[in-house]
Amino acid sequence: MLQGSVRLSFFLLLCTHFLTSADLEEVDEVPVEVITDSSPCSATCGLGLKTQTLCLLKDSQKALEDKVNGKDGTQEISQSNVSDECRVRKVKCLEMWQCGLRTMTVASGQKVEIDCLEEVMEAMGRFSWRVSWRYAPGMITSDDSLFERWEAPHLDRVILDPVREEDAGTYRCDVQDTNYRRVKRVYWGIRVLPTGVINLDYESSLAQWDQTESQQKPAVLETGTLLFYAVGISVILAGGWTGLLGLYRRKMRT
Repeated sequence: MLQGSVRLSFFLLLCTHFLTSADLEEVDEVPVEVITDSSPCSATCGLGLKTQTLCLLKDSQKALEDKVNGKDGTQEISQSNVSDECRVRKVKCLEMWQCGLRTMTVASGQKVEIDCLEEVMEAMGRFSWRVSWRYAPGMITSDDSLFERWEAPHLDRVILDPVREEDAGTYRCDVQDTNYRRVKRVYWGIRVLPTGVINLDYESSLAQWDQTESQQKPAVLETGTLLFYAVGISVILAGGWTGLLGLYRRKMRT
């Protein structure tokens, strides 16, 4: 956890900014905790959770004095100054609130569900957030000027069941906390294919298209060859008839 002398930030369990030097003389021991370990945030965008391990300092009196004397709250702490009395807590974390554009392609008639809060934020309290939706019909875009307000009956999610071709477009979700601070924005671009289209995989569809084209090429070539022969035969026959007609006319004159 701690290797040798490391730099750790700490917080006080008592509001030390109200303490004076005289107060410190009357305080024998004030418990001070340091964060000895912290996990990465569970969400790369939007609000997530991280796990922290906090342990008590053995010499908390010195930490209080440093705080009152105006130091920045950071000091070199060796492992020997950290006690074995530790606890684990989960805290909110926010790396970034912009979650970008996500796209999906579905067939008409399927069920589509877009979850804005997702598991982590719902675990913090589903009704602790203000969720608003906007919709840009018929286009995949992140241009905010193209969006109009969208009423979602389920608040935290949009459910299209069954989805229709006219439901295609981009759905934008914004989440604010109770202090009206924006903690998440995500765009969902939905393409809706007509009924009867089974294969939604682009690469597979492209390969099938190429195969169909290669099968049609011999038929096109065969049709062109037949047309060439037909024109040639017509020209020969026309020439023959013209010659015969000329011979007949010369014979009639004699």
